Amino acid sequence: MSAQSYVPLALSEFASEVRAGLTKEGQKTLPCRYFYDDVGTALFQTISLLPEYGLTRADERVLRTHAGELAALLRTPVAVVELGSGTGSKTRWVLEALSARASVVYYPIDVSRTALQCCYKELSDVAEVVPMEASYLEGITRAVSHRKPRERILTLFLGSTIGNFERSEMMQLLQEVRSRLRPGDALLLGTDLEKSESRMTLAYDDPLGVTAAFNLNLLARINRELGGDFVIQEFTHEALYNRSERRIEMHLRSRRDQEVFIRDAGIAVRFRRGETIWTESSHKFELSEVRTLAADSGFDCVRQWVDQEWPFAENLLIAGARREYERRSSSS
Repeated sequence: MSAQSYVPLALSEFASEVRAGLTKEGQKTLPCRYFYDDVGTALFQTISLLPEYGLTRADERVLRTHAGELAALLRTPVAVVELGSGTGSKTRWVLEALSARASVVYYPIDVSRTALQCCYKELSDVAEVVPMEASYLEGITRAVSHRKPRERILTLFLGSTIGNFERSEMMQLLQEVRSRLRPGDALLLGTDLEKSESRMTLAYDDPLGVTAAFNLNLLARINRELGGDFVIQEFTHEALYNRSERRIEMHLRSRRDQEVFIRDAGIAVRFRRGETIWTESSHKFELSEVRTLAADSGFDCVRQWVDQEWPFAENLLIAGARREYERRSSSS
C-alpha cells in the first residue's frame, strides 16, 4: 500500500471542531468521530470482544449467515465502499460471497490509518483493496468516481454507526449518500434495535472500564495532537439512557472546578464540578422506523435480517424504485 492511497484529515479541522464544541453555549460536546485514532481503534477492538457489548458479534452473525443471500440479490459487477471500515474484519463475509461471482474492488473509508493498513493486509486475498483515509462523504465521492462501466456500488455502513447521529442528521447523511449513488446501487445499513435499558447501559459502561478508557482517550488525543493539558484522572466516564430520545449518551464529567488550555485550538476552557462533555449518542431503532428512514432518504428497504441473540438488524436499501430493482434482480 503506497502513501498515495491516503488523504490525511487536516489537523486544523480537528482543532476547529474541538474549539467549536468546547466553547458553545450550554452543553459542551466533542465529535465522536475523533475517538478513532490508533489508540481508540485498538480500544474499540477490545470493546467488541466484551460479553456486555453484543452488537459487534450480532453484526458478524448476520453478515456471516446472510452474505450469500445478499450477494445473490445484487447484480454484478459490484464495487464495495465501506463507510467507517475500521479493520474491515466483519466485511470479509461480504467480500468472499461477492468475489465468488466476480472480482471485487473494495474501498474502505476510515480516519484511522492503522485500521486501513489492517484492511489492506487482511482482505487483499479476496478483493482489490483501495484504502481511503477520509471522511464518509469525501471518501464515497472519491470511490464512486472510479466506477467502471455497468458496475454497481454496494455501500456498507455497519455496526449501527448511523445511530451516532441525531435523528434529523441521519436522514441528511443518507440523502447525501443517496445523491452519490445511481438507481440500483445498494446500501447495507446496520441498526441496533431497542432492548432492555439495563442491557443497553451495561454495554456502554462495562465493569472492566474499557469503554471508559475509550471515552477518556479522546481527551488524551487532544493532549497529544493539539497541545491540550487535560488531567485525564479529573474526568470520569458516564453512560446514560435517554428514554425520550431512545439513545445511550456517553459523557465525560469533570470531578472539580478546573480550567484546561488547548494550544492549537487557541482556547482556555473552564469546567464546573459536575459539568459534562457529551461525546457520543447511540440511538436505538425499531424495524419499521428504519424502513421509513430509508424511504424518506430516497431508498427502498428490500430486506431486513435480524439477529435474535442480540436484537440487531442489517437492512438492505436500494437506490431507486422497488419494482425496477426487483425486475432487474429476477432477470440477472
